[in-house]
This record gives sequence, C-alpha cells and structure tokens, in this order.
Amino acid sequence: MPLRQHLRTIAEHNVRTLRASPLAELSGALGDLGTLLPLMIAMAVKGSIDLPATLVFSGLTNIFTGVYYGLPLPVQPMKAIAAIAISQSFSKEETMAAGLAMGIAVFLLSATGSLRWLNRVVPVPVVKGIQVGAGLALVISAGSRLIVPLRWTSPAWDNKVWALAAFALLVMAALVPKLPYALLVFTIGLIVAAGVSSKTQHDGYYAGIWRPSVVVPHGQAWRTGAVDAAIPQLPLTTLNSILAVTSLAASLFPTFPPTPSTTSIGFSVAIANLVGCWFGAMPICHGSGGLAGQYRFGARSGASIIALGLVKLALGLFVGSAIVPLLQSFPKSLLGVMVLAAGVELAKVAQSVTESNDDWEGAGEGSEDGPSAQKLRLDREQEGRERWMVMLVTVSGCLAFKNDAVGFLAGMVWHWAPRVPGWLTLAGQGSIRLGHDGRAEEGADLLGVSRDAPERGRL
Repeated sequence: MPLRQHLRTIAEHNVRTLRASPLAELSGALGDLGTLLPLMIAMAVKGSIDLPATLVFSGLTNIFTGVYYGLPLPVQPMKAIAAIAISQSFSKEETMAAGLAMGIAVFLLSATGSLRWLNRVVPVPVVKGIQVGAGLALVISAGSRLIVPLRWTSPAWDNKVWALAAFALLVMAALVPKLPYALLVFTIGLIVAAGVSSKTQHDGYYAGIWRPSVVVPHGQAWRTGAVDAAIPQLPLTTLNSILAVTSLAASLFPTFPPTPSTTSIGFSVAIANLVGCWFGAMPICHGSGGLAGQYRFGARSGASIIALGLVKLALGLFVGSAIVPLLQSFPKSLLGVMVLAAGVELAKVAQSVTESNDDWEGAGEGSEDGPSAQKLRLDREQEGRERWMVMLVTVSGCLAFKNDAVGFLAGMVWHWAPRVPGWLTLAGQGSIRLGHDGRAEEGADLLGVSRDAPERGRL
C-alpha cells in the first residue's frame, strides 16, 4: 500500500474511533502512566535526564506512532537503563550514551534482517512467556513498591484505604466497560497531588519555554553507559519491546489496523533514541506491558496516544521541570492499582498459549469418535501441554532471575531440546525442515523454520 494511502486509511481509523468513544480513547492514553511516571520522575530528580526534552521527544514519538501505526503503542522508559541510572546516579552523558548505544544496536538488528529471523525462529510460547513474565513483574512491583509500604489511614491523601477504593472502582469498571477508569483515577490523583504540592516548597524546578541543549557523551561516559546499562537492556528491548509487542498487537487487533512488522518497530525504537538522546531525553522503547495497559483502559486506535503526545509536547515546551513536584505528589495508592491492572491485562495472553493455527491434515476424515479423530484430539492435547510448559519455564526464568534474557534462553532450551533426537534421526536420512510445532519433517530444507502461527499483513 502506498504511504499516502496508508496514512489516510490510518487517519480515518483514528478519527472514526475517537468520535465513537472519545472518553475511552482518552482514558486508554493514561494506561501506561504507572510505568512511565515513577521512572521518569526518579531519573529527572537524579539529574540523569532532561525532563523537558524527555516530554518533547517522547511526545513526538507518541504522535508519530499514532499517525503511522494507528495502534495505541506505548512510549516507555527503557527499564534496565532506567533502573541502573537511578541506582548508580548516572550523569546525563552516561544515560545518553546508553540510549545512543541501544539505538545503534537496534538499528543494526533491524537493517540486517536479524529481527525478522528472530521472529521466525522464536516459538510463540516463548514470546507469550516473556509477556506473562512482564505482566506478573508489574503486578509484583505494584504490590511490593507502591501499595504494601502504605499505611492504612495515614497520610490522609495516600493510604491503603485509597488503594481499596481504587480497586473497587476497577471492579466496577470491569462490569461497566464504558466507565473511563484511568481518566477518572488520574484526574482524582492530579487534584490530590496539586493540593499536596501547593503546601510545600520546591526549589530548583521552574516553568519556562524549552531551550534545547545538546548532550554529547565523552570517553568514560560511553564505556559506562554502553557496558553497564545498554548491554543488560538489549535482550529486554529485543524480546519485550519488539517481538512481544508485535505478537500482542496481532492478538489484540486481529483485523485492523495491520500488525507492524518487527523490523518496523525496531526502526521506530532506534530512530527515537538516535534523535532524542542527543538532547538529554530519556531512552525509550515500545513495550507489551504498556500496550496491554492502554488497551485495558479503553484505547483502540492511535488517537489515544496522539492526544497523550500533544499533552507531553505542550508540557515539555512550556512547563518544563515545574511539573516534577506535582508528579512526585501523585498518590502511590492510585498509581499502584493502575499498574496492577495493566500487569493483569498483559498476563492474560496466557489464555491462548495452548491454541494452535496449524492445519491438521485429515481433520475431516473419519467419524467424530473414530481412531483418527481420537488421535487428533490426543495430539492437540499433548501439543497444548507442551506449549503451556514452555511458557511456564520462560515465565519462571524471567521472574526468578529478574532477567528476560534468562527466561528466553530457558524457554528456548525447553522447547527445542526434546526435538533434537528426531532431527538427528532424520538428518541421517536426508534434508529436513521444522514444522509449525517444531517437529522435524522430511523432504525440505532445515532452514525453513516457521513460527507457530502464520504471519499476517505487515507494514
């Protein structure tokens, strides 16, 4: 499809969806704030990023992805880089070096076709395991870091009673899907935060027109940023922010808009960092957790994140760091429940892990209760159990070691190891290839590896 026609089609989809359910789109735009706000604020306070530049460039990325993809793709912090930058008090140069190194690495993976190869050879249960692991990690983080440390009744504006009320409202929103939960909770949180922050002194945070300044990493900053932060981030970005987000987009939007290719998402992540990180902006990516959160709270098109991007852009250009005290005062009780809901939504992909789109030859042969039909049922059940186990092993690795790369390797080994004997047997008889379930088949090239489900139309 020509670019102009594609953009026109996406624009019509965005406008049509926004007109049909404006509150749901605006509410969905806030679905990923539980991930964005804590890390962005902490990095800004530490001096590891420039907050106005972060708002400007992440806002522009929101707008671009909404216009081009027509999906509520999130713009998230690179979590490994953010965690290391906060814990080690990175300077802006060191953080920008990490973001630029990631941009270069992802650009090369996209340009060389390595992402397409990964998309073919990584089994669906492993990808879903990465998603479920990320979702459960969000749930654990929401409980342990945001809700559990709260007291029951004090302070009056942020406590466990507030969290229970927010959860009760979440249950109500599940019963009444049109209720704009995230929009309502975020508005209440902003009102509370404004009241609290107005009573305290905040030095060093000023409003004003954004004046961009270039941040150029030198010498030691490159070594620290690239080695200490970018290397741990690379598997997380590749698996969760590219492969998993593409898979989740296909699951949530099976008909329209078209699922973006892994290469396209890779270039989006790379370009965003190769531009913004020269100005002190936070290293960013797209993540399956953010997509699930925004979908959970009502986003169904790119209009939601275009609206969010416009707000970010305005705040970055005209408000600057003066917004930090307000965001610091946002109730953790409300933020925690929003993060919890986003994590549960992402973990729900486990429901479909036992499903397969393979064509079962001979499925229509024989009677329903005949030997052939019974064998097919047993084969389906066995394959479902195998896929479920691969996903669980992947999730276990992700959570136990707090590292997606470990979960990925564990899932891959668990999926492929039982198939090695069959490959060796057929290898001695001639050329082989791998079927949709990973089992060796005769009469074809071994390089013909395929994903469990056929790919749809790609951008």
